Amino acid sequence: MKCLLIASESAEVLFYWTDPEFELNIQEQYGASQEEGEKPPAFEDSINTLFAPIIISCSTMVDRLGDSYTSFSTENNHTYVLHQFEECLYIAVNGDREEGEEDLKRKIYVMKKMIEVLFGMVTLSSTLIRKELRPQDTEQRTNLWKYLQNLLETYSRLQEQDQSFLVEAVERLIHPTLCEQCIEFLERRLVQQINSSVERAGEEVLHAFILVHTKLLAFYSSRNASTLTSSDLLALIVMVQNMYPSNIDLEDTAPEDVENTSAPDIFYTPEPSPTNRDSGTDRDSVNSGRHEESRHEESRHEESRHEESCYEESYHEESCHEESCHVGSGTPVFQFLDPDIQMAEDSLQTLEAPPPDPSNPSRVFLEVTLKEGCYPMMPHSMYCLPLWPGITLVLLTKIPNSNLAMSVYVFLEAFAKLEKRLSEGLEGSAARGQTSIQDLRNKLDKFIRALGTSDIQTSQLQSVWTEFKSRAFTRGGPGFSKDLVPWCRTMKSQLCGVYRQCFITENTVGGGNPQRLSPSLQDRALTMVQEKLMDWKDFLLVKSKRNITMVSYLEEFPGLIHFIYVDRTAGQMIAPSLNITDRATSELGKGPLAHFIKGKVWGLVNTSRIYLQKGYSTVTLRDGDYFFCYFLWFENETGYKLEVKDLPILPNDSAPIGMLAWDYYRKLLRYYSKSHQGEVVKCYELLTVHLGVIPTEYILQHCSQLARKLWEPSRIPLL
Repeated sequence: MKCLLIASESAEVLFYWTDPEFELNIQEQYGASQEEGEKPPAFEDSINTLFAPIIISCSTMVDRLGDSYTSFSTENNHTYVLHQFEECLYIAVNGDREEGEEDLKRKIYVMKKMIEVLFGMVTLSSTLIRKELRPQDTEQRTNLWKYLQNLLETYSRLQEQDQSFLVEAVERLIHPTLCEQCIEFLERRLVQQINSSVERAGEEVLHAFILVHTKLLAFYSSRNASTLTSSDLLALIVMVQNMYPSNIDLEDTAPEDVENTSAPDIFYTPEPSPTNRDSGTDRDSVNSGRHEESRHEESRHEESRHEESCYEESYHEESCHEESCHVGSGTPVFQFLDPDIQMAEDSLQTLEAPPPDPSNPSRVFLEVTLKEGCYPMMPHSMYCLPLWPGITLVLLTKIPNSNLAMSVYVFLEAFAKLEKRLSEGLEGSAARGQTSIQDLRNKLDKFIRALGTSDIQTSQLQSVWTEFKSRAFTRGGPGFSKDLVPWCRTMKSQLCGVYRQCFITENTVGGGNPQRLSPSLQDRALTMVQEKLMDWKDFLLVKSKRNITMVSYLEEFPGLIHFIYVDRTAGQMIAPSLNITDRATSELGKGPLAHFIKGKVWGLVNTSRIYLQKGYSTVTLRDGDYFFCYFLWFENETGYKLEVKDLPILPNDSAPIGMLAWDYYRKLLRYYSKSHQGEVVKCYELLTVHLGVIPTEYILQHCSQLARKLWEPSRIPLL
């Protein structure tokens, strides 16, 4: 019983998502009221009828009281969470008690984040975003809503199953040698060859990274590229998973599922790809520039080689399982015998959308930080090239006219500041800023003249700007007063309209862009990376399921069951794998026990966020046979732990703590850095689960030693 709705102030539905139970409940509620023979109402109309009183009530409270409710519960135990963003009202509902208010709030903020990534600064104009979320064409609206619904479902699945999305930090594959080779390959072969090609249509690759399921194998940014924020990277991983979902449950195999074969019991060790041939450099060369890999001690490489041999048995079992699933001419072993079930399966297949075309890039809007300042929602093209099932190459390119977006943002920010000063009655302050206003006038005049030479329609922008100047700068005009406030808003809307023409109109969400890297260039890039990783692909797929195991920690930390270590400065996390399927075997046994521990870990993360919101940086608690610990601390660049400082207490209606929808930790680092001027401050988190019989003093000692042990691998500069 779940639902998420976006509506306008006039109760017009801009988007909705429901699970099957909620949809069935709505159909039964409104279909039963129809007379016999009368056609039932459309589902969208039923949704509108259900939520219209809530939307109107919320708008009325805002108009008359200047405030509104953020959540409420009904007699049938349905929980509603509401949040107003500009003129769009987001409503999330849960009726099965599987989600609390914080979960629903997080879902709302994540949905808003995904819409910003897809539509950029168009979200700053209520009029334009309503047009984008609710196109007039029914088929286009259906396709868009289906795409957004799939994104929301993909995020929900990842948040429920993947530890990296639980704590909202990127998990990387731990294999220093291979990671170093891949980063060097991306820099010296792939990106360099694409950016020097005449087939790139004016685009320039800024970032290239390789994903194995949701885990990051290698990441490279060109030297003139901005840092890709953790929030944007997590959002892109959701989009990649939406295009090429990973079905871990189907891929997990257990020894008893594998048929006996005559193949000898051998260990599979992937051959390292010949670096001399691929990169043209000596194997011992060190990657230069800001992406240079730090060499680890010989013991780290010995551990990596030991890991490879440990995964041999898993890989051998998986290969045997794949062979045993088909016999003879390829007839599947497992078939549906019930014709009704088979018919249902066939029906579902006919409703499936065709697979996405990898050569068609998606337009995404990401944050860019330059010397001049921070520019949110700058346009990029994202190419998702599937190397093999579960392994994807992602390219982020700068499009030729992206500088126009920076100019639009500068003007939008200037008019927003002016509107704020005028609304607060600071006309004198606006008048004293005449120099900056005059500078804005000159720059905007030049900007509009430059647009006149292109195909962009600027007549409305020119008309509104002319009227604005006549009111603000003419002697007989009203000057800088509150009368200019609506004209500031109109100017912002017109600027967003220009932005929409340049970056949205010709590019449908999830569709293609007429100006892009040529298909042949994409094919060559795909082939290059496939050749590089051909000997490693099977190892990587197994490694992604058992990236880190508790085996190497049990001897040193007896009683430790699980841990999650997060580098919030880099936005990366390290945690042992949790296999929760009945067919998967790990140190925790089969599915049920691992599922039980998983529930405890998910609960610990939620509890730690509650206390973090209240300003606590340390939490220790006992739950039956288990003892949980949570620590947040700060260090300088050399690893020296800084003194504890009181954390800010967040109000109940604040955005959820995390890095995807709202980067709480980046704001926390800015807050803490104020008292450490001239010093690089880093933030870390550690969550541990111990057996309750372990004495408390040993548990705390374990946590301290574990943090020091994990500190060194986290220095690998993959981001």
